[in-house]
Amino acid sequence: MVPGDFTFLFALGMIFAFMDSFGIGANDVSNSFGAAVGSGALNLKQAVFIASICEFLGAFLMGSSTADTIKGGLIDVVLFREQPELLMLAMVCSLVGSSTWVLFASSRGLPVSTTHSIVGAITGAGIAGFGLNAVKWGGVGTIVLSWLISPLIAGAVTAVIFLFTRFIILKHKNSLDRGLTAIPYYFAVTIAINVFYIIFKGSPGLSISKLPIGGIIGISFGIALLVFLWCNFFLKVYLRRKLEDEEPLKWYHAFYVRFVSTRTHPTDLEDVSDAEKNGKLATDNGVESDGSVNSGLAALEDKPLTFLQKLKKKAFHGLNQDITTNTEEVDNLHDKATRYEPKTEQLFCTLQVLTACFASFAHGSNDVANAIGPLTTIYYVWKHGMVDISGTAPVPAWILAYGGIAIDIGLLTFGYRVMATLGNNICFVSPSRGFSLSLGTSLTVLTCSKLGLPVSTTHCITGATTSVGLVSGGGIRSVNWKVLGLIASSWIFTLPAAGAVSGLLFALIINSPHKA
Repeated sequence: MVPGDFTFLFALGMIFAFMDSFGIGANDVSNSFGAAVGSGALNLKQAVFIASICEFLGAFLMGSSTADTIKGGLIDVVLFREQPELLMLAMVCSLVGSSTWVLFASSRGLPVSTTHSIVGAITGAGIAGFGLNAVKWGGVGTIVLSWLISPLIAGAVTAVIFLFTRFIILKHKNSLDRGLTAIPYYFAVTIAINVFYIIFKGSPGLSISKLPIGGIIGISFGIALLVFLWCNFFLKVYLRRKLEDEEPLKWYHAFYVRFVSTRTHPTDLEDVSDAEKNGKLATDNGVESDGSVNSGLAALEDKPLTFLQKLKKKAFHGLNQDITTNTEEVDNLHDKATRYEPKTEQLFCTLQVLTACFASFAHGSNDVANAIGPLTTIYYVWKHGMVDISGTAPVPAWILAYGGIAIDIGLLTFGYRVMATLGNNICFVSPSRGFSLSLGTSLTVLTCSKLGLPVSTTHCITGATTSVGLVSGGGIRSVNWKVLGLIASSWIFTLPAAGAVSGLLFALIINSPHKA
């Protein structure tokens, strides 16, 4: 094969890699921010905006480790040495099989494992081309084993974090005081873990993982100490004044709260004035004092949208959805869980957002490989005209960025569908519970990602959410087993469905008649 041949396969690989990454963003966004939205710590727009940044940074900075496993650790690429173009075709078919299944599941709101999907697709293509011997069953077995173990580990870590929090803070009558005392330590430990894993896993561009372990620990604890001091001298004071004293402080006051004078609530006169202003504003916007809509608003609604307005409405359709489920069944499920002091729970909102960012970063670093691993193989063969037998070829930065952008677009447009399934339908999720399951999940995912194991973030977050439901006070009655059954069934069908599409497509093409 001459370098540059079969450019159409490279082009198809670009298209379907984008579709696969799009599906990853549409499906797996719930893994990171579903709990944050379900607990009320963030609204959907805030979650999507923050997740877009974290997913892209995780994919771009640290998405190469698991990409190495996906692009060459599942099938024996030596078999394609004589015809490298067949490897290109196999990877294109794999992307078709994976993206087709993930997009179908996303359209139905089914949370499937995108890792399952691409592993099944590559395995299916390998078997279709060269039989069972083409598959590195040891590598596949290791990955499958990690799928079984990772949710158990994530669940165990999550349970320990939440039970510890409940024991030292939540169950006490003076839980708010205890929480205010503990919050600087929680922030410090969380930041230390975050920084350690980010440096330890390393960015391929910066080679920060080459630092000695002592240096990594020193940097992590140094940053954590600075965060602890800020939390102790500023954030704790801010939270006490806002929650305990109920001062109407703004979020930015947390950075200089010691220099902010005591604030009181508006007087009754000011409240009346504000009510009058709001009433006038409502009337100006077309709503009369009796709640009826005036003709001005009706005329506005009847006015056809311009092309740009229609385009904007379509583009941001995914941000204007209500993903909360308020059915009697879900309400009864949530009633089984023990509720704690609301003001104490509010202490964990910021921590939950922080850990959700960490989980999203971990997800981007792990799951982007599901799409860019095959694309990297396609690009290498197209550029060099040969197979990367050693498997040491680096993942180009532009491919990492390409996958990260596609994930963000999928998350922006269709992420709400699966988030609605996982948001608060498995169990009751409060900020303290959301913090625990996000931290437990991200610890598991990043550890496995560092080891090069492309674990399923869907499995990890499901295991973590189930465990936090089981220890929430109602035991097995606090968990929605019907939803868990739906999720488990989608897991079972993922690998064979993606593998069948990929394998059948590859077999059809390579066994079709060719023009002489």
